[in-house]
Amino acid sequence: MASDLSTIEYIIDQSLLGSRLSYRRMFGEYALYLNTKVVGLVCNNQLFLKPTDAARALLGSPIEAPPYPGAKNYFVLDEALEDPQLLRQVLEATEAALPLPKPKAPSKKKAAGKKLSSER
Repeated sequence: MASDLSTIEYIIDQSLLGSRLSYRRMFGEYALYLNTKVVGLVCNNQLFLKPTDAARALLGSPIEAPPYPGAKNYFVLDEALEDPQLLRQVLEATEAALPLPKPKAPSKKKAAGKKLSSER
């Protein structure tokens, strides 16, 4: 079951993070980005937060489950959605604990085009 866009909008509204929290549709579900880091996934209309020690410290003993078959366990945030301050703190703590994303390698098509133009 794919997640509804209304669920994403609700999570963004509840987070109190405004435009700092964004989303991208992936494989019928959604990835949530805080600044440039993927902090969680929304699958089957549930919020799954990447597990970090910082988030665990705020949540206590969070429920853990895989967001999709074969995935590692994430923190399932159900009750935190009803507490905007906690949700914001947990998202910010997770973002701060995660490394910066690796730079993307140039696509083969673009790299081939640059190579051809430099040979002229």
